Formats: sequence, C-alpha cells, structure tokens
Amino acid sequence: MTKPSREFWNDRRVTVTGGGGFLGRAVTGMLDELGAAVSAPPSSEYDMRVPQAARGAIEGAEVVIHLAARVGGIGFNLRNPGPLVYDNLMMGANVFEQGRLAEVGKLVAACSVCAYPKFVEVPFSEDALWSGYPEESNAPYGLAKRMLIVMSDAYRRDYGFSSVVPVIANLYGPYDNFDLENSHVIAAMVRKFVEAAERGEPHVVLWGTGKPTREFLYVDDAARALLLMAERYDSSEPVNIGTGQETSIRELAETIAAATSFEGEIVWDTSRPDGQPRRALDVSRAERGFGFRAEVPLDEGIRRTVAYYREHLAAAPA
Repeated sequence: MTKPSREFWNDRRVTVTGGGGFLGRAVTGMLDELGAAVSAPPSSEYDMRVPQAARGAIEGAEVVIHLAARVGGIGFNLRNPGPLVYDNLMMGANVFEQGRLAEVGKLVAACSVCAYPKFVEVPFSEDALWSGYPEESNAPYGLAKRMLIVMSDAYRRDYGFSSVVPVIANLYGPYDNFDLENSHVIAAMVRKFVEAAERGEPHVVLWGTGKPTREFLYVDDAARALLLMAERYDSSEPVNIGTGQETSIRELAETIAAATSFEGEIVWDTSRPDGQPRRALDVSRAERGFGFRAEVPLDEGIRRTVAYYREHLAAAPA
C-alpha cells in the first residue's frame, strides 16, 4: 500500500475546509498522525460562500484540501436543487480565487462521481466527464462540482495556480451521516437494518428496484488518496478515486443485512427513484499518477461501519 510521506507533511501548514465533516475527519486525523500543522475552520465561523470568510479560513496555508460542500442522498437532492447548485458553486469559486490571492501552494478541490453524465460507458473514464448531462436528481450538485475541473484548468493556465481535482466515488464508513432524511445509501441502510434487527421487524423497505449499481469507497482510503494526490500529482486533469468495483444496490442490501444479522424480508419500493443506472470508475489514472489503490474491501468496510453505528448511535434518541 502506498502511504503519504511523513517527510512531506511534517510541520506543513494545511487547511481542510469541511474538516469537521465525514471525509474531513478522516483527512485531518491522518494529517495529525503525519505531523502536519492542521487547521479545520468551523463552518459556523467561516462561511465559505462569502469571499472574506473563505480568505480568512485559508490564509497562511501551504496546502488547502477543499471538502466543504452541501451534499446529501437522492431525497435531499430532490428537495434542495437551488441550495445545492448555489452553495457548491460559491464555495468552489471562493476557494480558488482566495487561494490564488493568498498564494496557497497547492489546492486539492474534491469533485464527486455525481459529476458524470447519466449515460456513459462503464467503467467511467475521466475523459467522459463532458459527454452528457448528469442524472437529473444529481445534476445541480454534480454540475457545480464539475466546474471545479474548469476552474483548475483555467487558474493553472492564467495564473500558474497549482490545483488538482479528485473525482471521488460514493463514500461510507464510521462518522458518516446516518440521518435517514439526508444520508447516503450505505449509512441509511445500516441504520435501517440495525434498527429492524434489534426490533425483530419482519421486513425493511428500500427505495427503488435494487438494480442500479454504485461504487463504494471506504472513507480512510479516500483520505489517503487525497494526501497522495497533494504530494505527487500536479495536473488539472481530473482523477477518479475509487475501487473499480461495481456493486448493485440489491447486492449491497444483502451484504448489509447479513452484517447486521437481519433475517427478515427486503421489500423494494419501486415508486421511489433509482437515480443513475450504473456507476463504476476506471481508477487506472490514480494508480499510474500517484500510486493509489483502495485497500479496504466492501464487506470489511461495512462490518466496521455497522460496528461503529451500533457502538455510538444505535441507542441514541431518534
């Protein structure tokens, strides 16, 4: 496994926007272990949609890892298209512009697999990012994130500003958001199956048909990829960060049911949307460019996530 370099990160001044969030916690924890001087400005004090606040958050940083975002699952996306496009566009634009003005040495601006077109050959190659419109429920968020690629290229050509754009697969793991209204698919399923198993319920109802496929990346693997990219990659060509493994939602549900010891029936509510039909990434550019390969298998990552939820959240009030 290729690991980030302590020599590179030790005493390096790093700002992680969204450092208190799901991926942000994993990134800041890894940076702390490597001896970096880490700042994770809280969103309650630094609203990254405001230029002055963004400048205050990143002033003095040698490396900025931009993870702050407004994000959620399909239901959240359908309810909040306006805030998703506006907030993510403003945050991205401010981080680039204020990072340039503050003379940040390197910016890692996290993009999402949601930026890909709805219909694209699987596995997704980075070259296909501009070949169509994203899946409709994801489009406001996905297109705002796709603009990070445009900004990276434009700012590199015009100002010589060094930035990279990882395109990250669906994440999961401990410290995820398990709120059923706003969470992503694995966190929502873990909560549903744990609660159903503990109550002895006869069935669990899940959205859609179960036929779509996704690619799931354990959060610690994603954090490691971002640090390796900051160290070893310097191009505005986007890079897929994932496992390269395609998993159907039905297969995922069965895996989580087994991990939670749920023995009831899985019922699919086909009146609910499926989202994008298929997702799986070509991850060869990441391995060639900076030696990244995901290490945590899906079944092991789910086991860790279930254990975390049971230990920390299962007994908490709804």
